[in-house]
Amino acid sequence: MKFALKRHNQVTLLRNGAEYFPALLTQIKAAQIEIHLESYIFRADEVGQAVASALIQAAQRGVRVSVLLDGFGSYDFPETLKQALLVAGVRLLFFRPEVKRFSLNRARLRRMHRKLACFDGKVAFVGGINILSDFDGDGLPPRYDYAVQCIGPVVNDIRATLTREWRHSAWSQLKHGWTQRLHLNTPPSYIDDVLSQLVVRDNTRNRNAIERAYLQQIRAAKSEIIIANAYFLPGYRMRQALLQAAQRGVNVVLLLQDERDHALLQYASWAFYRPLLKAGVEIFQYRAGFMHAKVAIFDAEWATVGSSNIDPFSLLLAREANLFIHDPVFARQLRSDVQQHLQEDARGVLPQHLQQASLGLRALVWLCFGVVRLLMGLSGYGGKKYLE
Repeated sequence: MKFALKRHNQVTLLRNGAEYFPALLTQIKAAQIEIHLESYIFRADEVGQAVASALIQAAQRGVRVSVLLDGFGSYDFPETLKQALLVAGVRLLFFRPEVKRFSLNRARLRRMHRKLACFDGKVAFVGGINILSDFDGDGLPPRYDYAVQCIGPVVNDIRATLTREWRHSAWSQLKHGWTQRLHLNTPPSYIDDVLSQLVVRDNTRNRNAIERAYLQQIRAAKSEIIIANAYFLPGYRMRQALLQAAQRGVNVVLLLQDERDHALLQYASWAFYRPLLKAGVEIFQYRAGFMHAKVAIFDAEWATVGSSNIDPFSLLLAREANLFIHDPVFARQLRSDVQQHLQEDARGVLPQHLQQASLGLRALVWLCFGVVRLLMGLSGYGGKKYLE
């Protein structure tokens, strides 16, 4: 779903969990009426415990707290923590709970990958940050990611999205008492004049909404496109749009994760490097640690921050949400932060790197690409049409 572009919003960039979690906890503690929270992963580490404790305290003081977690991403959510939340009055549901871990039912691939939150209909968060610590205990820098805090009319769209998914999940799991609507008399505050638009992807009428929004910005770009995305395996239309942008003189820069995470997908994406580099696209691999960012900046005027990767899982299967923002101040701020990571934490991929690659590496790339195509074909999603 692509909501209308809304004026009079305030949008604050949050870098990594170090900025996101304090802001999230502040809003949980300040909420008086309602909290909605969606997350793909909710880990019971120090961050998850702090969030859970704040949610419990909110429910105990009478706030209606609704938490929707993905049944696969949060499959290992501790039963003891689940019971503590429920006993305190937190309404906790799992989207498509994993009953059979190795089921061949392709519907189980349709996950809830969004990271959204809304408080009293006044403040909301959109981004790619799950409820888990930025640190993996292996000595690497914190996980690289973004979110935004929103105030203004766009919050109504975020709350409507959260409410719709919550009610659908509650009905499907026979929690009919949890489906009642709560009407809030909280007119939005008009603090700034940032233009913002929530774009949601689902498996009904909005299957291609986020991809179309990206394509619109790529095709309209006149000078620069910067995309920082952890999992990059674009379909034919997006690849062609990026190639055409570079060929008409747009500076196209891609910051991608290296092969340390989800190696199958990362190596498969290398199959597209040669034509992109030949067209003039600059490709960088993030080397400092784990990258989880899903952002883009267009002409230093438009930007997007959200949960959607540019890969088959996000663009063809999962429920996703991205905020598209038309504001030069915000776009330049995000651009500056991405540029800093490009300069300090990334390595450029040059044409000679591909030419000098060993036969073993080339074989691995095409093997991974073939496996991805095979899996897409077996699942019935995308297949040749997506990757041709």
